[in-house]
Amino acid sequence: MIHITMDGRSIELEKPINLLEVAKKAGIYIPNLCYMEELSSFAGCRLCLVEIEGHHKLETSCSTMAVDGMVVHTNTPEIREIRRELLDLLISNHPVDCLTCEQAGICTLQKLCYDYGVKAPSYKRGEQVFTIDDFNPIMVRDQAKCIKCGKCVRVCREIQVTSTYDHVGRGFTSTVTTANNRPIDKEICRMCGQCIAVCPTGALFNKNFIGYRMQDLKKVRTTCPFCGTGCNFYLNVDVENNKVVGVTPAPKSPINGTEMCVKGRFHTDFISSEERLTTPLIRKDGTFVPATWDEALALTAERFSKIRDTHGPDAVAGLSSARCTNEENYLFQKFMRVAIGTNSVDHCART
Repeated sequence: MIHITMDGRSIELEKPINLLEVAKKAGIYIPNLCYMEELSSFAGCRLCLVEIEGHHKLETSCSTMAVDGMVVHTNTPEIREIRRELLDLLISNHPVDCLTCEQAGICTLQKLCYDYGVKAPSYKRGEQVFTIDDFNPIMVRDQAKCIKCGKCVRVCREIQVTSTYDHVGRGFTSTVTTANNRPIDKEICRMCGQCIAVCPTGALFNKNFIGYRMQDLKKVRTTCPFCGTGCNFYLNVDVENNKVVGVTPAPKSPINGTEMCVKGRFHTDFISSEERLTTPLIRKDGTFVPATWDEALALTAERFSKIRDTHGPDAVAGLSSARCTNEENYLFQKFMRVAIGTNSVDHCART
């Protein structure tokens, strides 16, 4: 067992973990912008600095392992002043457009500046001009809002194993971007959106949410309808217009955490699609016309029976849908095998 003292609290640990995780377990908040439990420690933002008695300098809690007998202080006046200065430096190199930024209200950088009283940048911002990348259909990438925390780099490399992003350049002119600064597209990216989920600012933003204030959307936790894995996420609902705007991850989900595939994260827009059928259609004289469910089902049964009786049951094949429940898919294959009499049943998830 490992015994340490943090802010006067005695904490007992069964195994060595970093001090930031110790603080979480003890209910002590240590601010950070670059840390994520699932990723390697980066210690780039320096906001998680703590004082350890006996150490000659402050240490980053995300990269310092707990050692038996440690006495740690997380919120001394000196530490708070250093954090305030670090936030001042960050905001001095960041667009102050919070009034019109879609991330306003849920931006971690904005929250920390509020907590530490950083109301305006103290330093003159250098002239850096970035072109906003909105080439692809799922995200907007604004490098001017990037704080170089490296979360997108590590999540893309370590979890998605794609390595779309990397740190480029040195010093003030450094940035996080793609090879040759090319726009995000399907040739270099899986379009999973994992980078959007971990970005603490508005540098990477889901296009589904453009024009909405994130904190105004009602969050409804549910299970993804696209396959049987059972991933959880939050549907973000515009209650006033009764519309599902998009999806954000449920970090506490036991199946997937913040991870989702491209379907789960972006394809709920089919719910409000103008192309979605809301009534059955029957072709008459070469044109689709609205029909009742009874008319549509009767015609379908008649045509299936005629095809089966004329050409045999294997003239019919069934393609099932990942958007259906397991029970619905079971009934579908049962219908194909028993009512039609064919084993030609497949499922779109195999693609």
